[in-house]
Amino acid sequence: MSTAAAESTKAKKKFKVPHIFIILTGILLIVSILTYILPAGEFVRVEGPDGREIIDPTSYHVVESNPTSLLDLFVAIPQGFVEAGWVVVLTFCVGGGFVVVKKTMAIHGAIDVLSNKLSKRGIIIIPILMVTFATIDCFIGMCELTMVYVPIILPLMLALGFDSMTAAAVALCGSAAGFTAALANPFTVGIGQKIAGLPLYSGWQFRLVVLIVMVTVGCAYVMRYAAKVKKNPQSSSMYEQDLEARKDLDTDNREHVILNTRQKLAGVSAVLLFALMIVGVFKWGWDMPQIGGIFIAIGVVAGLISGMKGDEICEAFYEGCKDVLLGALIVGVARGVGVVMTDAKLIDTVINGLAHLVQGLPPMITSVGMLIVQTLMNFLIPSGSGQTVVTMPIMAPLADLVGVTRQTAILALQFGDGFSNILYPVSGYFMATLALAKVPWEKWVKFILPLFAIWSALAAVALIVAQAIQWGPF
Repeated sequence: MSTAAAESTKAKKKFKVPHIFIILTGILLIVSILTYILPAGEFVRVEGPDGREIIDPTSYHVVESNPTSLLDLFVAIPQGFVEAGWVVVLTFCVGGGFVVVKKTMAIHGAIDVLSNKLSKRGIIIIPILMVTFATIDCFIGMCELTMVYVPIILPLMLALGFDSMTAAAVALCGSAAGFTAALANPFTVGIGQKIAGLPLYSGWQFRLVVLIVMVTVGCAYVMRYAAKVKKNPQSSSMYEQDLEARKDLDTDNREHVILNTRQKLAGVSAVLLFALMIVGVFKWGWDMPQIGGIFIAIGVVAGLISGMKGDEICEAFYEGCKDVLLGALIVGVARGVGVVMTDAKLIDTVINGLAHLVQGLPPMITSVGMLIVQTLMNFLIPSGSGQTVVTMPIMAPLADLVGVTRQTAILALQFGDGFSNILYPVSGYFMATLALAKVPWEKWVKFILPLFAIWSALAAVALIVAQAIQWGPF
């Protein structure tokens, strides 16, 4: 066989990552098979200290099995769309509203100004944005905002010579670092400390050190990648996909974009409404329904002010929805995994089994074991508050039993829940954010795995140190 033929055969045999739908369907099938193998079980739910429903850690009992039938397997997918409804809806609202604003040319004008001002030092925008996103999630714990950040920063990253992977990383890694090593995340730290009986937001000094380390490492990792892409654009795994986006933004055209008065006012209206949304999230507790409504308003108001006709606004919004359709579908399919586990009553069985695995180990090792357990559980319960109210009633007394401080057990929860949020395909907001950035999950995994490994290693070290110094109270 000639060398050319051998190389051709080798190229044909090169492994190709399956489509994300195939991966998710495979996971659904495996979980469905497990419903015939693992016993069904549940804990008794009781009212917690903050009124939320938590589990009684001593009440686990086996219940009648409810294995997943073939029909149940397929029904889990549309049911997943229902349960992930607000994430799906918000994906469409953000995608549609953003494209309307883009059609006004206001974004092109803003990108032109920023890219010219930052042309020689554009790399500094990465740590500035990541620290900002980390700080926001450090206090409010609303990772869904990454879906809002990406459409805004993506054109800027492309104009500065980076790629769409960089845009996704700035939003997701910044948010994940802040959410995970949070000082006052209400969904993990707040609820977890209430369940464990700890003073609210106590131990913040140690968490501050951890936060600084995790954000610094995340920034360095993303900046290193961005610098490589800036130096050699073809080194980007998103190079081919980004060509069309660059063409649309006309990033190679150095002529200044001149906006008329109405286009400038359209841009100002979008900024003001966006600022209103941020205030609403912080001050009035706005969630996905309000954020989605604001993005619809942003598109309508900016479109009308710029002079777009009603039909043009509608078509632009529709175009934006089409752009994120794949991501919205992925969110629903991924949620189907949780539907199968819940209906088969396997989640409590898995929690009970994993909790018993970490018993009998030295306290320092047990703290790392808790991290592993919480990381695994995040695949089944991709929700900070959901995972906290299910696992902490078990982990808090278990920590007392094995000699781990309760503060350390909560830190293990934070690490286990947080970092894997931007790895597991069952995380709805994460997959929606990738869709908005047009970054395939399989390419993201290749990018994020080294950072995930570094963060996890640092998390293990932090837990060992916390246990060594008997970080308390308790």
